[in-house]
Amino acid sequence: MKVPLYIAGRYLRSRSSQNAVNIINAVTFAVIVIGSAALFIVLSGFSGLKSFSLSFSNTFDPDLKAAPLTGKTFTLDPSVSRALMDLPEVASFSAELEERVYLTHKQKSRIAWIKGVDSAYSRVTGIDSTLFLGQWDLVGQQTVTGIDIANLLGLSIQDYRSPLVVLAPKPGKGSLGAGGLGEKPYNQLSLVLSGVYQLEENLDKKYVFAELPLVQALLERGYDQVSGLNIRLQPGADEEGARKAVQAVLGPGVGLKNRKELNQTLYRMLNTENLATYLIFTLVLIIALFNVVGAIIMMILDKQQNSRTLYSLGLTLKDLRRVYFIQGVMVTSAGGLIGLLIGSALIASQLFFGWLKITPSLAYPVEYRLANVGIVLATILVLGVIAAKIASTRITYKLLKGA
Repeated sequence: MKVPLYIAGRYLRSRSSQNAVNIINAVTFAVIVIGSAALFIVLSGFSGLKSFSLSFSNTFDPDLKAAPLTGKTFTLDPSVSRALMDLPEVASFSAELEERVYLTHKQKSRIAWIKGVDSAYSRVTGIDSTLFLGQWDLVGQQTVTGIDIANLLGLSIQDYRSPLVVLAPKPGKGSLGAGGLGEKPYNQLSLVLSGVYQLEENLDKKYVFAELPLVQALLERGYDQVSGLNIRLQPGADEEGARKAVQAVLGPGVGLKNRKELNQTLYRMLNTENLATYLIFTLVLIIALFNVVGAIIMMILDKQQNSRTLYSLGLTLKDLRRVYFIQGVMVTSAGGLIGLLIGSALIASQLFFGWLKITPSLAYPVEYRLANVGIVLATILVLGVIAAKIASTRITYKLLKGA
């Protein structure tokens, strides 16, 4: 093994007497460097976009969320609340009640969701950090809405003269007119805007936040009737263990989901896009590594006389094939490493200086991950081994004997 490795190293460092072979080798090496750098940059960019996209859900969603398996609400007894607070894995929790409602303000209207939350909601989630205007104040008939809802309905902060009107259908069975012609089939609530949050387009046009007791009265629900429970875990707590403990307290009628389960569609979409991007750039690398096969074959033809001499000196056909196989692996490995260094430098410059912008104030998100380094190295190495193996089989007895 030492002799083929030594000869392959000499061939790698030496220049051919044929200028065309030198040009082909240089182009091949450059293609590997550029291909590996491009793959690493794309994977790092996509990792940054994935983290950036998930940051919205991480701000809005709790560590664990409880919801009824059947129906819209479940009962949160004071004894259950005390049992939850006694769990060492639970840092805090917040009850909520949400329902689809009709919003109207100054002859403008839209359908949205009202979410009644208690005072612990801003501690369990990071919703207060997303405020664009005003403050997170849900005392009394105050409300916080998404920026899209505020713009569409023309809402203003602390506008007591023109409050936001919320209409919710009354619960019950039968036709809307079953209670009599003079009775309204809906409950009405007036809210004054105290703050506006801006997080993500779908969420910005979906929710109106209000105090939990106020929403319970609007929907004619009891004080212990909630549609969800947001749970924040202690830092470093084992999620699976905490989940089992919380589930034991809440009982079988309530289901628990973590952030990933709450955003299954988003996670699935991001993972699919990441896989598709990797496969596309791997295909580009496969095409590029055909150059490696061609370059090694050109090297074999250029060193044909040397190969015959080595064969005459006692090297076997297997040893000679190993020479060019090792040379191909060394070329692809060196090119992959240099490409990774170039890609790492570009990603580092983006992280520190943010020279590529999405908006004037927002740099394109990238993320340096060792997993991406491993993926690029493994891809280059596997493809390089295959290409070198294919090219080295061109060494035959016929070639060596000059027949």
